[in-house]
Amino acid sequence: MKALLLIDIQNDFVEGGALAVPNGREIIEIANRVMPKFDLIVATQDYHPADHLSFASQHPGKQVYDQIELDGLPQTLWPDHCIEGTRGAEFVSDLNCDRIDRVFPKGTNRKIDSYSGFFDNGHRQATGLGDYLKSKGVNELFLMGLATDYCVKFSVLDAIELGFKTIVMIEGCRAVNINPDDSQQALNKMRAAGAILVGTCAKQ
Repeated sequence: MKALLLIDIQNDFVEGGALAVPNGREIIEIANRVMPKFDLIVATQDYHPADHLSFASQHPGKQVYDQIELDGLPQTLWPDHCIEGTRGAEFVSDLNCDRIDRVFPKGTNRKIDSYSGFFDNGHRQATGLGDYLKSKGVNELFLMGLATDYCVKFSVLDAIELGFKTIVMIEGCRAVNINPDDSQQALNKMRAAGAILVGTCAKQ
């Protein structure tokens, strides 16, 4: 069975948001266009407490994009974003959310970040997404969303590790690109791990 996984298509990650991904809003039309081709659609939602320790605001003297160690793991510091209960954490209003069968929040533990939709960054706790997909008989997973170089990449790598045939719909992804080549490096790493990179209309 094939399923579509939408990664973090939320207000704070598109233009005007607290951690806007360049051209992030462009993927909304693509997501809405491909959703009717899938029988099962799931989505991840970055959903942080206001004092999440990945926020630069929680570390006096530190700046956004600084690198620190957080609970034994390397951590990029971000602007406050996708705070639980705020508009920034909501899905973009133009996204056809009625077709989403289930949403999996991530990043809810203030002490550890969660880029992947499947696990936190230390693989210490699962979100339940992997078990849910397997319970539905999914063996082929198409992914798109925000951002290519972080949450898409780590979700793809975990999906492969969990045994899913993993297809990245690259026209439906956009990158943060703190460094100019971050997006390309992410795509290279996903491909090397076994992901299949396609345009958006691979499933007819």
